[in-house]
Amino acid sequence: MEAKSMSEFWQDRRVFITGCTGLVGSWTVRALLEKGAHVVGLIRDQVAGSELQRSGLIDKIDVVRGEINDYALLERSMAEYEVQTVLHLAAQTIVGIANRSPLSTFEANIKGTWCLLEAARRCGYNPQVVVASSDKAYGDQPVLPYTEDAPLHGLHPYDVSKSCTDLLSLTYANTYQLPVCVTRCGNFYGGGDLNWNRIIPGTIRSVLRGQAPIIRSDGTNIRDYFYVKDGAAAYLHLAEVMDKKPEVCGHAFNFSTELQLSVLEIVSKLANHMDASIKPVVLGEANHEIKHQYLSAEKARTMLDWKPSYELDEALNETIAWYQNFLQSNDGQAKLNKVA
Repeated sequence: MEAKSMSEFWQDRRVFITGCTGLVGSWTVRALLEKGAHVVGLIRDQVAGSELQRSGLIDKIDVVRGEINDYALLERSMAEYEVQTVLHLAAQTIVGIANRSPLSTFEANIKGTWCLLEAARRCGYNPQVVVASSDKAYGDQPVLPYTEDAPLHGLHPYDVSKSCTDLLSLTYANTYQLPVCVTRCGNFYGGGDLNWNRIIPGTIRSVLRGQAPIIRSDGTNIRDYFYVKDGAAAYLHLAEVMDKKPEVCGHAFNFSTELQLSVLEIVSKLANHMDASIKPVVLGEANHEIKHQYLSAEKARTMLDWKPSYELDEALNETIAWYQNFLQSNDGQAKLNKVA
């Protein structure tokens, strides 16, 4: 049977997505619905501020309530919904929480991954699986940028959880021929990230409120920043290529704009875009964080014919506009509630 054309691939395709209330998950659901997919989302908690909830997208998908490490629930869901594609985005993603609470991080990120992969293997439909990992899976490497053949060297709880996620995923591809690919991306940003301790949403909120942004590190850490809309498009593009070119299954792919920016540089860019002259407060308190992290996307360009769609300035402007709208409406509602 010939692979479907890219334009037809998602029409009525049954897609199971974990982590769909998160930053990347919400925008990925939007992209899937725009392409005509039948989306089934696994949701643990009701997240009122999630873009999935605020946009009304949650009313357009089938919702399965439960935990990512509930194997029986995952197998039942994939079997009953006759799932063809799995996008595994669920994870505990905050480094600080991972350091304070490693066991819950391991439960979600490691056990959750093996439960999902085993459920996909045994559900009866052999769905393709795209597993969202992170550049943190590489750990601290002497040679940069990271390439996909670098060893997985996580040392701290979050990094280790992602190294394990990758190894488990590729085990299922190599041992059981489950059609799995792993994606490794840098620091996602974009409208809908309500983890205010992250540098981009935290800085935007501080500037909009006339406050000094807080930098937990010394500001010199170099990171790979990746716009959420590019991330969602990359996941969908990868799934399409997996269908058309099965030989890419069992591979890991870096997705990146290949721009390296320090924390101080990204804060300065945001301030310039917002016409603000507020200087950040640099705490220098961050622990167990890798100093320099950035990715090569050459493999994705070559094997997947992929490239990002957004320039940094365009993406930052869209992100700032989202938070301006969000905070204006939220702060206005809070004032009304206070008066009432």
